[in-house]
Amino acid sequence: MSQDTLSINAGLINFTPRQIDKKKNPEDADLRAVAEQFEAMFVYEMMKSSRAAKLFDDPLNTSASEPFLEMMDREISQKVSDKSSLGIAEAILSQFNRK
Repeated sequence: MSQDTLSINAGLINFTPRQIDKKKNPEDADLRAVAEQFEAMFVYEMMKSSRAAKLFDDPLNTSASEPFLEMMDREISQKVSDKSSLGIAEAILSQFNRK
C-alpha cells in the first residue's frame, strides 16, 4: 500500500457515524444540527432539574459557584449529546423526513 492510501484510511477512522450521515445528505445537515442542539438542551434541562432536587447539602454549592455549575452542566450536556445519542435527534429527523 502506498503512503497516501494509509493516510486516507487512517483519517476515515476518526469520523463518527453522525459525521458520515452529514456527508451523505447535505440538505439534512441543518435539520440534524438543530435536532442535536435540541437533544443537548433536553439533557441540560434534565441535569439542571436533577441538580435542583438537592438530595444533600453540598458545602461547595454557593451562590458564587452557581454560574460555573451552569456552564459546566451546559458543556457536559453538549458532550453527552455529541458522544452518545438518546434517540431524540433521530426521532426528530425521522418525523421531519416523512413525506
